[in-house]
Amino acid sequence: MLRITRRSGQSVELDERAVVAGKVIPREPARRRGIPSAGARELQEVAARGWPAPETERLGEWLLRAARDVPGPDARPETFTSRANSCLPVGDPGLPQPAALDGVERWYGARGLTPLVQVATGADGSGELLAAELEARGWAAEQHTGMYVGALAPLADREPDDRVRLSRTPDAGWLSAYGRGRRAPEAARQVLTGGPSVWFATLPGADPQQPAAIGRCVIDGRWAGFAAVKVAPEHRRTGLATAVMGELARTALEEGASAAYLQVETDNTAALALYDRLGFAPHHAYHYRRAPGS
Repeated sequence: MLRITRRSGQSVELDERAVVAGKVIPREPARRRGIPSAGARELQEVAARGWPAPETERLGEWLLRAARDVPGPDARPETFTSRANSCLPVGDPGLPQPAALDGVERWYGARGLTPLVQVATGADGSGELLAAELEARGWAAEQHTGMYVGALAPLADREPDDRVRLSRTPDAGWLSAYGRGRRAPEAARQVLTGGPSVWFATLPGADPQQPAAIGRCVIDGRWAGFAAVKVAPEHRRTGLATAVMGELARTALEEGASAAYLQVETDNTAALALYDRLGFAPHHAYHYRRAPGS
């Protein structure tokens, strides 16, 4: 039997006798005009800096990340997002891959955390082989996500919206709209406010403590990373997400950025439709692999 790892990270088995020919498929689709060019490693590293875990350690070039609040000796830590609590396996771990994965398991186990690995697929230097190794170890695939890129200037090419308020820190209303309550765990605050240059956008609703829309943007050199773009259910499909992103994009342009990126889970069809209309294009995919027994 042959084991083939698809670009989505899913592994399938084929009867060797059924294979009569094969060919190399180009990794990168044709880019839309104006879409920024970037390698997968560049984007993964920029995204990691834009969503920084409070606790990190290097395993060779791989990045081990943890964002946790420890409530007590007998309780499991409260974690904030898979992105900030997973290994980013970019580059050379300095060990054979099986030994490196053993090290990942030990590092997260010592912290009472589920070992997770973020695996990029469908791009240059991507992790189809790593996905196959993890599949063979019984690590389950979850949270399939796309990395999308787009030109920044078109997002800001609209009349300024003075309803949108920008700040350097999230207030209680922003945190509530994000879904973390008005008193977010410390690990969440550290991740949200971390990064080279972070801005939070709030578009107030009728109740000042309940925003109609929010968003976050982190500027890192030429890149502006958008995240946490949320609109209250009663205000959806009224252009508020575009307004929030427009004001954040305007600020990012003023700081010298020219390209935008964001990450969307593949089953979030509403967000995918919005970002397609705003000119974003898929760059590569990634998903998480969870260690068995956790």
